[in-house]
Amino acid sequence: MSRRLGRSLRTRLALLASIAMLLLNVIVSAFVLFGIRNEVAEIKVREVSGRTVPVLLRVKRGKLPQVLPQDGLDGLQVVDPRGRPVAWSPAMAGAPRLTTQLPRRNMANDFAKLCDLPRFPGECKTVVALVAYQPEGEWVIYGIGPAVPWYVAPQVIAFQAAVTAALVALAWFGVSRVVARTLRPVSSITKRLAEISEGGGGMRVPVPETDDEIRALAETGNRTLERLESALEQLQVAMERQRQFAADASHDLRSPITAMRAQIEDALLHPEDTDWPETGNEVLTSLDRLQAIVADLLTLSRLDAGAPDEREPLDLSELAAAETARPRSKQVVTTLQTGVTVNGDRLRLARLLTNLLDNAERHAESQIIVTVRRQGDEAVLEVVDDGTGIAPEHRELVFQRFTRLDASRSRDAGGTGLGLPIAREIATAHLGTLTIEDSGTGARFVLRLPVQEA
Repeated sequence: MSRRLGRSLRTRLALLASIAMLLLNVIVSAFVLFGIRNEVAEIKVREVSGRTVPVLLRVKRGKLPQVLPQDGLDGLQVVDPRGRPVAWSPAMAGAPRLTTQLPRRNMANDFAKLCDLPRFPGECKTVVALVAYQPEGEWVIYGIGPAVPWYVAPQVIAFQAAVTAALVALAWFGVSRVVARTLRPVSSITKRLAEISEGGGGMRVPVPETDDEIRALAETGNRTLERLESALEQLQVAMERQRQFAADASHDLRSPITAMRAQIEDALLHPEDTDWPETGNEVLTSLDRLQAIVADLLTLSRLDAGAPDEREPLDLSELAAAETARPRSKQVVTTLQTGVTVNGDRLRLARLLTNLLDNAERHAESQIIVTVRRQGDEAVLEVVDDGTGIAPEHRELVFQRFTRLDASRSRDAGGTGLGLPIAREIATAHLGTLTIEDSGTGARFVLRLPVQEA
């Protein structure tokens, strides 16, 4: 297949070069032919003029016969000052005045290429008009000769066609040889790529020894294949994560739907014994959980898609104070350093802090501690609870979507498993980090963001 591709490319390039050479030769030949024709036309005019001058001299001397010798011309005609033909060659005997287009005003000698003249219908002729000035007026002598065709002569066309054919053949042969020699390394690269596509080896192509564009192509191809190999590995991991995410999402979405269906079916089986307000509240609870999951999924999809946000300088301590002021079931203690400014989206950072507080509230025994401070070029926000904490081997696991540790599932019935992943995505979008660090008691979530200098 590589040979066919090589031949095809070589043929196309050779054909393109040949067509370009043909067009160039046609244009050059047209200019050359135009110049030759003009030169031959001038020679023809001088020839006809030279053979017409003796008639002019006869008019001047008053020795003009009625019938003039042809003298190698197609025709001769003499017109007196009244515009009447008074002398002619045998071919023009009895013909009316040849033309009134020549001579043009105030010109003693004139010439032109005229067609469909008397006695020459359907033909074009070179006509020369000479004016003889006599006392009685102006006499006009017309000399008629063959016109020069556009191709001048068959020999000229044949010569130009032969030169063009030779140059086109030379262009085809030269380009074909050069392309064939240049594309020789491409065949080995193509063969190797075919082996790669069939699973016959590692994802690399041979690099030729020559220092030219083909070597650069092979090196660039190897770098591309290396990136492709890495991208495929990442894609496989991402696809596995996506499949797991879809499975987890389906499971978490099915749970409240199944619960609602069971509650409604049970109520419909025994409508007279059903406490409908209680059933409605239970269904609303399942709907709230379903709505929370859908809202979190929508938020994650927007973050994954890189939806634009509205960044502005904002005081992280002020934001933390506003979010911690809301009533919670656990005591919230704050230590907020003023003047810690970051560049971020207020709504998204508020969502991040809310998710951390909600998570801490579900796991804390009695107290949540929120701290904001500046540490070098970073703004640091910490949310610490006094719960059981998270083991080091699980600290990254909790940031995976729909992940809830077994120990917390019974206590975290209200969580969707998406709060912490959303918080980390928001932190990453703000060029920051969200991690779990060591703590004396409970879990310690640490957010680090770049400081916005005043």
